[in-house]
Amino acid sequence: MQNTHCSGAPESIIPKIRQRANLVRYASQQVMQLHKALTQMNVQINNVISDIFGVTGLAILDAVLAGERDGRKLAQLKDHRIKASGDTIARSLVGDWRPEHLFALRQALATWRHYQQLITEDDAATAQALAGFASRVDVQASPPPASTLRHKKPRANEPRFEARTELYRITGVELTQVPGLQVSTALVLFGELGPDFVGRFPTAKCFTSWLGLCPDNRITGGRVKSVKTRDVKSRAAEALRLAAQALWESKTYLGDCFRRGKPGWARPRRSPPWRTS
Repeated sequence: MQNTHCSGAPESIIPKIRQRANLVRYASQQVMQLHKALTQMNVQINNVISDIFGVTGLAILDAVLAGERDGRKLAQLKDHRIKASGDTIARSLVGDWRPEHLFALRQALATWRHYQQLITEDDAATAQALAGFASRVDVQASPPPASTLRHKKPRANEPRFEARTELYRITGVELTQVPGLQVSTALVLFGELGPDFVGRFPTAKCFTSWLGLCPDNRITGGRVKSVKTRDVKSRAAEALRLAAQALWESKTYLGDCFRRGKPGWARPRRSPPWRTS
């Protein structure tokens, strides 16, 4: 197959989308550092509150860094949506509060907030760049179909602008209607492939071969020696691989195909009950 450029999107949009992915990765590293500091102080609040960076978690962390150590007073900061009782939260906030770990906690939280601000700025720049693309669909006359995503509220790492509507306006296709594709995944695919990548590949097989997702059969003496995929560095292929993991629970044709091709031991384990409380 003829070699194809890695992206059909203009250069004005590619660095912004890739930079966003880097910022999200850097912020996740600070999340791990924060959890490590809490664990070293024997503070188990992350086992009681599923999202330590939610309203309740951030309020408790700010109060702790401001000098508050009384678990009952800290428990009063919980949001009404938290199912755990005040006593449970207070018991999870009993720790040794060592200065060196509090310093690490303060640094991780401040750095995480800094990256969140940078992500917001990057999203604003990306939205401005997307506004310059020509429209293939009039969103006012033909609005995008209803979302099929299981979650109604935007997730933590999703774009902080109407990326779903913008991508539908530019491409004429609502990509999140495909099972497994989230808004952030669709944005990555747009940045790596461009709005008209379909016309640059003769068939779907050529596209999957270019991504390195199809088996690379090594045949010797009429026998298949290896069916491993080629080692292709592609952000689009990585995004599609991650999207495929969401098909475990999908009751669609793609979900059936994905589960049929995976052994039972490869099925991901469900989260413990305290992760969903």
